[in-house]
Amino acid sequence: MTDSGATPRLPEVPSPSSSQPVTISRTAPDAHSSSNAPWLTGSAYARQITDEAGQLRVRPRPAWRRWLRRAFLLVVVLIPVSIMLVGAAVYWEAHTGTAKQADAIVVLGAAQYNGRPSEVFRARLDHALNLYQEGYAPLIVLTGGKQPGDAYTEAETGGQYLLDRGVPASSLRLENQGRDTWQSMRGVAEVLDGSGAESLLIVSDGFHLLRSELMARELGFTAYGSAATGSPIQSWSGAEFAYVIRETGGILAFVPTMVGI
Repeated sequence: MTDSGATPRLPEVPSPSSSQPVTISRTAPDAHSSSNAPWLTGSAYARQITDEAGQLRVRPRPAWRRWLRRAFLLVVVLIPVSIMLVGAAVYWEAHTGTAKQADAIVVLGAAQYNGRPSEVFRARLDHALNLYQEGYAPLIVLTGGKQPGDAYTEAETGGQYLLDRGVPASSLRLENQGRDTWQSMRGVAEVLDGSGAESLLIVSDGFHLLRSELMARELGFTAYGSAATGSPIQSWSGAEFAYVIRETGGILAFVPTMVGI
């Protein structure tokens, strides 16, 4: 078929093999130009998201969110640090506490079997007896109630043990109600009320001393500690470590009482 008309020809497109490179011009739209889409710039709700220098504006976070984040991070750091510090303090007191003169020796109770002290309790009683004989205090306070079914309290068992070894009854005081350390220490305060006693030398296993001293001080006493020698719970043993963990938790649980919460 032949075209008789004069049809305009399309412009020639340079071949890719041509020596002239093909360039494509791309012009970025001006963020401040009025040529931007009117539905963006003309809206009453449009906001400029860049500053005069063309930098992206960052919307500041509320101050309370910043403080909340800081408080959270502080707690996350402080909790493990506090646990480690308290545990270290328990160990430190267990192995460095030394006996000092006091108004009364306080023996914290332990298991007894029908009036016969356990090995742990006997070690505490023997240590208190030595301190008494060496003149560290004129009184010995025995603490500890009894479990259901027991015929004797821990305090009664300890008192009889010391009586059999020459301690006069006039030098003994019994706190028969305590079921835990805090109850026992409050009972000691009641037993010594009116005696004029202001300082206590607490005898227990080493890991137990720090918490007991803190409780005694909370009750208004000057408190010292002396670890029982000869206890079957050996220093630096796995058994002692387990008790240190328990004591650490006990001290942290006692903190609200110390601060009045």
